[in-house]
Amino acid sequence: MTTEPPETYPPIGWFGPVRFALRFLAMLIWMIVCVALHYLWKLLGRESVWPPRFLYGIAWICNVRIVTEGVQVKEDVFYVANHLSWLDIPILGGATRSAFIAQDGIAKWPVVGWLAKLNNTIFVSRADRIGVQRQVEQVRTALAEHQPVTIFPEGTTTDGTSLLPFKPSLFAVLAPPPRGIRVQPILLDFYGRGWETAWLGEETAPHNAWRVMCRRRIIPVRMVFLDPFDPAHCNDRKEIAATAREAIRHALSASLGGAPVL
Repeated sequence: MTTEPPETYPPIGWFGPVRFALRFLAMLIWMIVCVALHYLWKLLGRESVWPPRFLYGIAWICNVRIVTEGVQVKEDVFYVANHLSWLDIPILGGATRSAFIAQDGIAKWPVVGWLAKLNNTIFVSRADRIGVQRQVEQVRTALAEHQPVTIFPEGTTTDGTSLLPFKPSLFAVLAPPPRGIRVQPILLDFYGRGWETAWLGEETAPHNAWRVMCRRRIIPVRMVFLDPFDPAHCNDRKEIAATAREAIRHALSASLGGAPVL
């Protein structure tokens, strides 16, 4: 299973820093526009559509081009996806309008934490064992309000050609599941070249962002909505995690030409 960075990345080229500056400026302008419209929608008493549009725009500015396959469940759904980098957030958030479950440390990140809160991110602490039930209730509340929720149950990132074990603890909200909720696994397929943009090993977030935003070539992504299932048909959260993982593992193996994925 690959969680370590490769020895070399695609060259940035002499124009890379210019691309970074232009993309950063475009992101800043797009953020100002979306935040202003978000608060205007709130002021008018309307449900804001701007957080997911902002995320979609960030993916587009980073030269991500998404192709979707399968039938998406849009309400009363708990999405489960494999994880490569921070790009997964704008890719999935922009396409599914879902909130995310994230580590509470992200809430303290400058700007990023604030934007995450605007997208109804649910922050959880792995160290706060006493507050686990409170955190589970936060997720249940979001699902009860028909807010799609996405988790990355590997707990870390890979290069897109392997799949780490899923953490059953992240499925606690589904044991027992809220009424009517379905789990839909999602495969993020970077066509076998996920290592070019994946956030692996000891690489810092700023360095990964630098590489991605300096990049000239497009980042093609195939987002596959796999068959949803009723978590009530599973015995416990471990079986829910195993069922979701097997669906993604099978789809990932197929995307790699039948190569085995453990």
